[in-house]
Amino acid sequence: QVQLVESGGGLVQAGDSLRLSCVASVRPFISYSMGWFRQAPGKHREFVAAISWSGRDSTYADSVKGRFTMSRDNPKMTVYLQMNSLKPEDTARYYCETGPIVWPPQLEKFQSWGPGTQVTVSS
Repeated sequence: QVQLVESGGGLVQAGDSLRLSCVASVRPFISYSMGWFRQAPGKHREFVAAISWSGRDSTYADSVKGRFTMSRDNPKMTVYLQMNSLKPEDTARYYCETGPIVWPPQLEKFQSWGPGTQVTVSS
């Protein structure tokens, strides 16, 4: 059973920062690209960020580029999403997902395994 446990969400004001964490149980952890996706009620699921197995490569949605930074700590089997300068449009439930090891990431093949963590940004 693959388990991904997201944490770090909360209710913040525009301009604030949050750091999301995702602890994974999948092994071998380094055999996967990892990604963050988000979905708000009534909206399509959207890609946020992805990182390669080594952590050397990452890519971001245009809407978060320059504000969000994804990283991974393979020995700890944990990925992070540092979210700065948060905007109300960032409000969504954020999901940590696994994807194929290939790069560039095959986003359509990423899968969510956890409950996500809610991020709400007020103005």
